[in-house]
Amino acid sequence: QVQLVQSGGGLVQAGGSLRLSCAASGRTSSTYTMGWFRQAPGKTRDFVAAISWSGSTAYYADSVQGRSTISRDNAKNTVSLQMNSLKPEDTAVYYCAAGLTSGALWAVPGRYPYWGQGTQVTVSS
Repeated sequence: QVQLVQSGGGLVQAGGSLRLSCAASGRTSSTYTMGWFRQAPGKTRDFVAAISWSGSTAYYADSVQGRSTISRDNAKNTVSLQMNSLKPEDTAVYYCAAGLTSGALWAVPGRYPYWGQGTQVTVSS
């Protein structure tokens, strides 16, 4: 079992920045691919970014490419998502996730068995 506890988020004006963090605990959590997803009201849970267990490879959704950076610190068992140039359409509940997945499957929510509690990000125009 892996437990994920999120922090960060909140209300920010368009063009601003936010940093989301996720602390992992449990068995071999440092070997998992870590991902971030988001879900707006009435919409599906969408992929945002993911990072390999080593931190050497990252993958981003087109919607956040160039504006966001995912990183991890395996010594501290944390993963972060730095989001810049935020837009109102970035408003959603953001979730971190952990899974033993790879390649194109990184963007598939069903490949991640462990999820954080979610944190609200609201971007005002």
